[in-house]
Amino acid sequence: MSYRLIFTEQYGRRALCFIKRHPELKNQYLKTLQLLEINPTHPSLHLHPLQGELKHLHSISINLSYRITLELLIKDEQIILINIGDHSAVY
Repeated sequence: MSYRLIFTEQYGRRALCFIKRHPELKNQYLKTLQLLEINPTHPSLHLHPLQGELKHLHSISINLSYRITLELLIKDEQIILINIGDHSAVY
């Protein structure tokens, strides 16, 4: 089963800024999105629910330093991307 990634306008702007600041991570970022689309529960993504004010969101890892927060709507087979950045930027 494949999931549909939803890129909000705000996320698109943040992702472009992220890639401009970290061009060395572009391929890793794209691979992360491809894997997320195919299997959001893949162990290398480290998918986990957030707590507190962000309890309606989940997070995945691009690498040890950078994350993507997302809204995971498994029932609709959609994944809405919310934010991208380092730990302090997304949480």
